[in-house]
Amino acid sequence: MSDEFELHPVKFSRVSRRGMLLGLTGPQLVTASIAVTILVSALYFGGGEAVTWTSPAWASVVALTWVPVAGRPAIEWLPVTGHWAARVAAKQTVYRKRVTKPRPAGTLALPGDAASLRMHLDPDSGAVMVHDPHRATLTAVLEVSHPAFVLLDPGEQERRVHAWGRVLATACRSNHVARLQVLERTLPDSGTGLAQWWSSHGHNDGSWVAGVYQDLIDRAGPAGERHVTTISLALDMKTAARAIRSAGRGMKGAAAVLRQEMTTLTSALRTADLRPSPWYGPGQLAVMLRTAYDPQVAAALDRSGDLGQDLATAGPVAVDERWSRLRTDSAFHAVLWVSDWPRSQVYPGFLAPLMLSSGIRRSFSMICDPIRSDQAARSIRKLRTEYVSDAAQRAKVGQIEDAQQTAEYQDVLRQESDLIAGHGVLRYTGLITVSADSEAELERATAAIQQAAIQASLETRLLVGQQAGAFTASALPLCRGI
Repeated sequence: MSDEFELHPVKFSRVSRRGMLLGLTGPQLVTASIAVTILVSALYFGGGEAVTWTSPAWASVVALTWVPVAGRPAIEWLPVTGHWAARVAAKQTVYRKRVTKPRPAGTLALPGDAASLRMHLDPDSGAVMVHDPHRATLTAVLEVSHPAFVLLDPGEQERRVHAWGRVLATACRSNHVARLQVLERTLPDSGTGLAQWWSSHGHNDGSWVAGVYQDLIDRAGPAGERHVTTISLALDMKTAARAIRSAGRGMKGAAAVLRQEMTTLTSALRTADLRPSPWYGPGQLAVMLRTAYDPQVAAALDRSGDLGQDLATAGPVAVDERWSRLRTDSAFHAVLWVSDWPRSQVYPGFLAPLMLSSGIRRSFSMICDPIRSDQAARSIRKLRTEYVSDAAQRAKVGQIEDAQQTAEYQDVLRQESDLIAGHGVLRYTGLITVSADSEAELERATAAIQQAAIQASLETRLLVGQQAGAFTASALPLCRGI
């Protein structure tokens, strides 16, 4: 087999640990300056005795600056805890649907900051588009089917990896795409797929074998699970303002521009040997939103066919947010953030332990923010300059060169070479939502997912204090960040 068809390992860029000055972040610099000011003032005005008396103040500030808490400096937890305390005081962590007070027409029945989202039904494509008036985005969703990647031979896997890279590069070349979200989730299977296959392909002749097979389908079908993959495409209405005006202004013009991006993405997906479905209509999106908040109803909605397809009632009835958990209609949820991707070389199927974990309801969301080529080139040049100047500063003060900083600089050089070779640059975020029927089951499922993430060479962290926003970004196909 030639090198062209061999499966090659890949390597992710490291998360930059650089600070603003001497490895310190902005909040750390502020608190360190406060500590130095208190210490110097006490020493200047009162001598050693004043330093002793003021030691609780400057020592506390020093602890905030350098003492780590759950892998982060203590000072960096202040915004998270402060925002959480403010939301608790304002009673924004509890949501109850007002049944007797209907929502305005055209809005999605979602809690929190997603309550402002509006729907637009495009008459030309039949797709439902979700408009975010605050972030000025317009989003469309489609479902993608594909063969099992891990079952393909290495040459075919390598070819499909390059084809998917071209899909992402296509999104980066467009100046109008704000975000791309790939959402893969597991759902309870109603068994209708197996039953339909048996009715169309089976031979039920009343024999003992046919009876046993029918009984197996009746028992195993509802106990299984199915995987659904969707891709969401968000249009940046600010950068596409000129094209929107040319297409007719307003929501009509924005829908026309988004349709062009949808056509381009669909063609790129087909070129990559992926099978995109028609773009989601209101009914399909309503079912997806409903099952995210109420997983137990997924099988019933799958069997019924027509129920639950109204976007006006697709949202949850009740949501209770806690520091590290989220409870919705029929499930408890916990959202994990992929804080670090594999540092060593891995093969493209490295996510298999996580994606193929069975018996756990979870969703994995990859949120990709494309960066225009000119912006990426400027950013890389700026990073190179900063790394070189920091290295010169460390050499001047006699500080030893750190291997981590050297590796990060090599990552910047590799990104520059990839950009020159025609690849796109994306800022990506990985989120994992784990769902269960009870808190005890959620604890076990979260531990199992974290163990599977370790096997996939991923480092995950629980997004405490922001579970509601993280759930909206992770479990819903709305291209929302956190």
